[in-house]
Formats: sequence, C-alpha cells, structure tokens
Amino acid sequence: KYAMVKRQGDFERVRLLSVASATHKVTANLGYYLKTGIFSFPHKGGPSMLELKHISYSVQEADETLGILKDISLTIDDHKLVVFTGPNGGGKTTLAKIIMGLATPTEGQILWNGQDVTHLSITQRARLGISYGFQQPPRFKGLTVRDLLTIASGDQKLTKDKCCQYLTRVGLCANDYLDREVDVSLSGGEVKRIEIASILARNSQLMIFDEPEAGIDLWSFARLTETFEQIHSQGSATMIIISHQERIISLADEVIVVGDGTLRHRGTPKEILPRILTDTLGGCPVLNKEVHAL
Repeated sequence: KYAMVKRQGDFERVRLLSVASATHKVTANLGYYLKTGIFSFPHKGGPSMLELKHISYSVQEADETLGILKDISLTIDDHKLVVFTGPNGGGKTTLAKIIMGLATPTEGQILWNGQDVTHLSITQRARLGISYGFQQPPRFKGLTVRDLLTIASGDQKLTKDKCCQYLTRVGLCANDYLDREVDVSLSGGEVKRIEIASILARNSQLMIFDEPEAGIDLWSFARLTETFEQIHSQGSATMIIISHQERIISLADEVIVVGDGTLRHRGTPKEILPRILTDTLGGCPVLNKEVHAL
C-alpha cells in the first residue's frame, strides 16, 4: 500500500508533512525527505508560549549586507490567533520561517514553552509540536491523499470517516480525493487545502500558515475561515497566520503589521485595520475621507 515507505521506522519518520521542505519552491519525492529526516514525531506536551527576543536576519548580496529583519521582539501567548500582515517583502514570511527553523536568525533568541530553540533543526522543532504550511506546498508523486493524512496523523488505522472530517474542513470531498496522488495532477489550490488538512491531522500546538487563502476559491475560503474559528474556539492550538485578507485579520486576537523588517503596528483588528487602510491609501483625499469615517 505504501510503495515508498518500506519499513515501520520510515513510516514514523514521515509524520510531519507540514514541514516537508526547507524551501517553498520544492517539488519533491518522498524518498528525499526520508533521507533528510525532516519528518518526525509530534510533541504531546502541555501548554506552550512563543517568545522572540531581538531577532535580526540579514543576507549578503555582493558587497552589501541587507537587513531583512531588524531587532524584532514579541511574545505570543498560549492558544492565541495572531495574524502577521503588511506589505509584500516586509519580512512576514522570513519571520515565520525563522520560527519554524527554515531560516536561522543572524541575531536573537527564540523560546518555545520556555526552551531555547534558536539553533534547533526543523525536525527537532517539529517534535516539539510546531507545524508550518507553505505558500507553495510540495507535491509527492506516488503518495495518495489518504497516505498523506495517515502519515500526518500518526494513526496507521486512520478511518475514511476521519479523513473525511479533515478534508471537509478545507472544502474537499473525501470520495473525490482520498485515492488521488499528491502530484502535478492537482491544482495549486487543491494541494494547498490538502496540506492544511494534513496540519489539522497532526493537531500541533503551534500552527503556522503562510497565506492559506492563496489559490483557494471563495467557497473553500469561507469554509477555511470557519475552520480557523473552530480551532481557535476550542483553545487547542496557537495559530500564526500570514494573511492580507480582512476576513482572516478580523478573526485575530492580535494583528501584527510587519514592514521594512520591523513591527510597525500591533493591536486588535479594530485598532489595526484603519491603520492598514491609511497606509495603503496614502494621500488620496477621497479614499482617506472614507477611512476617517471608520
């Protein structure tokens, strides 16, 4: 049944679908990830809290050092839903990747549930209960959606009904998708929703979603926002969502505007949305009049 998973040990190692790649551009086969050891066991511990202390990240380009993130400090409490938003290229995805371990900060410290994870690998962080959903999820030739959900959940006897629950929450029908391979035959939006379903199957303590609305139609988007609301109301996980969508922003306990590598604004959706609109509209007197009415 699992053509590419030959041993029980291999099966256990591929449990973390949500952190399948160190780059969102990958189109990979499962064998590569078995060799790299990225997949591992989910953490089953207690409450958690994320703390970033003076995080900076820079890259070298020719003879110039470019600062991508600049002295960012923040704390995200247990079971909160936090949205990172802001202009493209402002540092949102880089900050999320640093939390997951896909990038290493040039300076600063990352604490997860009181433990310093700054220099831990992706696998080690995943074992502590952190999951990541990419903007462009990887594809796995030879692996079906059923396989993917089974691996992600860690339950080798995962029932069709349970798979159906995960897929329904992201707007997909199990009868249409369970036996399909996660390969190029699926659209970008379909692969995106399947990846989110696999993160739900993992039941992680910290779920990071990078623009989950990308490539998803309006009907599926509505169901997806309902899913985020349900997870949040259950108090079962902390969520960080990178998004530009007002509907998702409105769900947040806190909105953090990231721009030019810094935290520009922080606050509730009611406090932050007018600021976002003002920044976006610039000096247009007609549109600004509407913003002030808010």
